Amino acid sequence: MTERGWNGCSGIRLIDGHLDLAFGAALGRDLTLELEELRRADPVPGQTATVTFGELRAAGTRVCLATLFAQPQGPESPEGYADHAGARRQALAQLDQYRRWEDAGHLRLLRTGAEVAAHLADPAAPLGAVLLMEGADPVRDADDLSFWVGAGVRVLGPAWGRTRYAGGTDAPGGLTEAGRELMAAMRSLGVALDASHLDDAAFWEALAFGTRVVATHANSRALVPGNRHLSDAMARAIGERDGVIGLVLLSPFLRAGWGPGQPRAGLATVAAHARHYARLVGWDHIGLGTDLDGGFGQEKAPAGVDRYRDVGRVLEVLPAAHRAAVAGGNWARWLTRYL
Repeated sequence: MTERGWNGCSGIRLIDGHLDLAFGAALGRDLTLELEELRRADPVPGQTATVTFGELRAAGTRVCLATLFAQPQGPESPEGYADHAGARRQALAQLDQYRRWEDAGHLRLLRTGAEVAAHLADPAAPLGAVLLMEGADPVRDADDLSFWVGAGVRVLGPAWGRTRYAGGTDAPGGLTEAGRELMAAMRSLGVALDASHLDDAAFWEALAFGTRVVATHANSRALVPGNRHLSDAMARAIGERDGVIGLVLLSPFLRAGWGPGQPRAGLATVAAHARHYARLVGWDHIGLGTDLDGGFGQEKAPAGVDRYRDVGRVLEVLPAAHRAAVAGGNWARWLTRYL
């Protein structure tokens, strides 16, 4: 597929609003391998890998929002964190991983809109990565946020499930007192809010602080019920603030009631979420937030997306006039204007 890119150049230029690259490395995956080699020795059972640096290059991905994601302790993650110190250790290890990848030339960490613009203008540049903290438990308190900003974090999502700062997925509740202090610090330091995973009460409280806002990976609640997804009112609020909403390529987030063993959701379901958002906020506020390496594998990706280089197929089911914008143009505008 050939398309006009965000800056008028031929060829697809993807920007992915959500990739858990360092989390995958923490699970033992070597993303510097070619995908076939990684799959032959994949240390993660039951999740066929789809993402490597080679796959990202093959897809034409120029920039991504790359996460620092500390996994909390739970039935499926007994090794996860149980307190702030454990969350911080995970995030620091992932930060070190990104720095080592940068030293090896696999990616370049980007901190400002000007750096993003220069990076996108350089066809020989490696993957550009803007650091996004998904779930704020690694942050000790509001005073500690400056440390993470100094380390390169430019976007922060206070919740995943419930955190010390906010209610989140399947964990209703608003901001805690610590969460309100964190939001004030984010506003002061210019850190953008990722509204993905925020419970409704926390979402509306957080917006009142006036920070820049996106939803890096969030589908529509009108099509798939649950507080993990954005209500129409939430989507409109993000669009009104010139934010971008990233479409998630995960079957249970695309088709209501999807479960293991069922056929994977089709690309038409991705288009349905995109079109629904477009009716609410317009095509200029929709992007990709694939989350393809976010704790699931090929088994739960949409049919037709068997590896990351297939992401361009998503664009083929969208209106031709808006493909370049959804592929990366909208994220490019937001990152260069607000980062």
